[in-house]
Amino acid sequence: MTEGTSPTIWIDVAGGRLAAQDEGPRDGSPVLLVHSAIVNRQSWDPVVPHLTGAGYRVIRYDMRGFGDSTSEKVEFVAHQDLLAVLDFFGVRRAAVAGNSMGGHFAIDAVLAAPDRFTALMWVGGGINGFDRDVLPSEDELFEAEGAAEEAGDWDLAAELDTRIWVDGWLDGVNQPATRVDPAVREAIKAWDRELLEPGREFGDRIKAAPAIDRLDQIQVPTLVAIGDIDTTGTRAAADVLAEKIAGARLVHFPKAAHIIGMEAPAELAAAMLDLLAPLPRWS
Repeated sequence: MTEGTSPTIWIDVAGGRLAAQDEGPRDGSPVLLVHSAIVNRQSWDPVVPHLTGAGYRVIRYDMRGFGDSTSEKVEFVAHQDLLAVLDFFGVRRAAVAGNSMGGHFAIDAVLAAPDRFTALMWVGGGINGFDRDVLPSEDELFEAEGAAEEAGDWDLAAELDTRIWVDGWLDGVNQPATRVDPAVREAIKAWDRELLEPGREFGDRIKAAPAIDRLDQIQVPTLVAIGDIDTTGTRAAADVLAEKIAGARLVHFPKAAHIIGMEAPAELAAAMLDLLAPLPRWS
């Protein structure tokens, strides 16, 4: 898993500096990609060529503290950083895709600035204000991961994160590490391990207003992409979105867990393009 050849572009935001990439034809309709909380912008590497090859301009960035981006210990609102990235590139309107926590922030951005977005693509994500009980088997690993972080055992914490989010779940049973391509598993685990390193500053995120009771305000074409072996909470969130957002298109990925763009990039890109292709061009 290697980063694309496009250069890193630096974006200054209040109390931070974001690393970004801008790929594909500059006159292509812009698509903004937002990554998960256990990886960085490189997790989109397998998906980007499919989108740029279809003529889209693809912009992605590392959130504060992730990947190459940095932050001071300041308060910030995550979806405001997302909008700042669009502003930097002079993008008036974009389709936005967010994986995991990135999906949470993508929803917040669409609700905060609906005129800036032409489509929403939620990929195994979260919803601000939505919570539900997890299965005891899942909770056991979540608690163990938290304990490993408290004990400063960063290698164990990264391994447990990978078991939770990459190995997947079937009927409440954590799947074996051999389920997924070893290169994919090791790349995600390595990125997560970097994020656990002491001294990394992520800033103090201010939560936006809960989105869970405002989902019916989302009026752009919406893709809800969910791996069938993701956590029960994420799968429940997908069902809520499909129910609450008018016309939302729910697409299941039977053999994928949380980071669908690395397990099934061609299939995810195809679902994204199916949503985007009928739309009038935007910029």
